[in-house]
Amino acid sequence: MTRIGRLAYAICDGTLIPIDRVRDQKPYYSGKHRWHGMNVQVIADPAGRLVWAPAALPGAVHPLTAARTHGIVDALTSASVMTFADKAYQGAGGTVRTLFKRHRYRLSRRQKAENRSHARIRARGERAVATLKTWKVLAKLHCSPSRTTAIVQAILALHHVENPIY
Repeated sequence: MTRIGRLAYAICDGTLIPIDRVRDQKPYYSGKHRWHGMNVQVIADPAGRLVWAPAALPGAVHPLTAARTHGIVDALTSASVMTFADKAYQGAGGTVRTLFKRHRYRLSRRQKAENRSHARIRARGERAVATLKTWKVLAKLHCSPSRTTAIVQAILALHHVENPIY
């Protein structure tokens, strides 16, 4: 969090890493993606580099619940770091900013302009997730789901060796 506290802003995003089916399938099945997986949250810097990834959770866990479980929202708020996230994090509160969601009526021009600028910033966070997923080992995990965290942390360490942040 000390490294994240020095950032101008952070980008929070989540992804689902596919896994083989396991005996107890229900907690790992993502209804959104319609496959079994592990939910991995990622925090990126303004340049789109990976900064931090907490422990992976089963795929049935919602991204906002995962962020709250790991204390990401509280930590970013206490560090006063403006955080940009997608619509899955609506209602997170604190310093987390999300897109305007169109409900019954159309969005105003100001809201549409803010959504466009927000999407430009979040695109860098998507780049961080893409960097994580370029590792072939994460194409589909053929090991125990409990090893997902260790694999993601190893990739994160190698990413930091290759691309030092500070």
